[in-house]
Amino acid sequence: MRTALTSVLLLASAVATALSITLLPYYDTKGGPTEPLVWVTALLWVLFAASVLALRGVRGRASVVLVLVGSLAIGVAAMAGPPNTSTDSARYAWDGIVQNAGISPYSYVPSDPALSELRTDWLFPAPQTGADGELDCTGERIMTVAEPGTGDVVCTAINRATVPTIYPPMSEIAFAAVRLFTGPSPEYWPMQLLGLLCSLGITVILLRALISRGRDPRWAALWGWSPLVATEGVTNSHIDILSALLLLVATLLVANGRRWLGGIALGASIATKLIPVIGAPALLGRRPWPVIAASIGVFLLLYVPYVLSDGIQVLGYLPGYLGEEGYETGSRFIMLSLVAPGAASTVLAAVLIAAVGLLVWWKSDPADPWLGQLVMIGTVLLIVTPRYPWYALLLVPMIAMTGRWEWLAVPLALTERLLIPSVDLARVAVAVAVVVIVVMSVKRAGWVIVDRADKPKRMPEPGKQADLASQK
Repeated sequence: MRTALTSVLLLASAVATALSITLLPYYDTKGGPTEPLVWVTALLWVLFAASVLALRGVRGRASVVLVLVGSLAIGVAAMAGPPNTSTDSARYAWDGIVQNAGISPYSYVPSDPALSELRTDWLFPAPQTGADGELDCTGERIMTVAEPGTGDVVCTAINRATVPTIYPPMSEIAFAAVRLFTGPSPEYWPMQLLGLLCSLGITVILLRALISRGRDPRWAALWGWSPLVATEGVTNSHIDILSALLLLVATLLVANGRRWLGGIALGASIATKLIPVIGAPALLGRRPWPVIAASIGVFLLLYVPYVLSDGIQVLGYLPGYLGEEGYETGSRFIMLSLVAPGAASTVLAAVLIAAVGLLVWWKSDPADPWLGQLVMIGTVLLIVTPRYPWYALLLVPMIAMTGRWEWLAVPLALTERLLIPSVDLARVAVAVAVVVIVVMSVKRAGWVIVDRADKPKRMPEPGKQADLASQK
């Protein structure tokens, strides 16, 4: 019955995931999210929580099978339609198409007429003549830009089509590899398939790692069944899922004593999205040089062909992006700006992140770095408070490896921030996440309390409370 109940809940999650993609309108960031999308997303998280709770009653091989089958079913359902909260994968496709034509993605902006022969209909649909006789761009995910030099109207599914790409070399290699197999014609499913393969790969790695360490393999469901993974890793196919896979591999290699190989994987992860650099402190320990040397070496090596081609242009739109998102002025730090407005928030954020990084480096054991990874990545996300929940794809595998489910409040809060454009509500969501994490951390630590006789005593650890009750 418990297996059947879990199966039914997983089926409901898969169906709800598919319906949310195929029936609901596209999330237009300029007009704001649609209310049904908010409610369906909330339903997906409720079904996820119910499924994980139901899995507690399933043991042995059946639980492992359910984790795998559920991960596959929800992941396939997430491919039921095109992206619904982001157009980033359109840029992924374009960068891959351009590279396979022998052109560096850093050399031209997508709207440049020099690349007009590479334009495909689904990425660059023809403009339509409106009732007023003016050319107009219509359709979901389609934006209007002026072609550089000519000023002609260009319709495109690529966001920021008038600026260079922002993605590092490992991402660009992945984009080119995907389009090498599929060609330019297929629309969004090739990157979604890559996302699904990465998701399943992480699920399998988590299962093996948990079992080999004598931990409960059912924790892998926190990744495999997660709405964040399905929607942002597969449907919207953010390349962050590849960097999450590489960071997980790097952490496992270092934990197994293979520090040079771990450094290589870490360097590849950082060269995918830069953000995984926050995963380094937990892996350094008392002998940091193998990890540091290998990661920096791989990172630089991956950049070499692009630097030779484009020089400083390999920075792409990164400086502009940081300014656009408000990280240079501090306006993006919604929690820190309450106590340190303006540029002071940036300074405060840098100090806090550096302090946490040093603490994690000092306290983490590279042979068991999972808690250090969890604290480092989760804390940075709470400090930076990005409006993009897919950044938390780095965090979820660490939650699964530690069983610290309360940290799921972080991606949930970031998801709320994406879907509901209210800074005040986002602050409440982040504050609730912090409270949940702190309360559960205190409970896990067995905090010292005072009884009625004003004598201090130590609370029993959560796992021992049931034993004490049975003894009574």
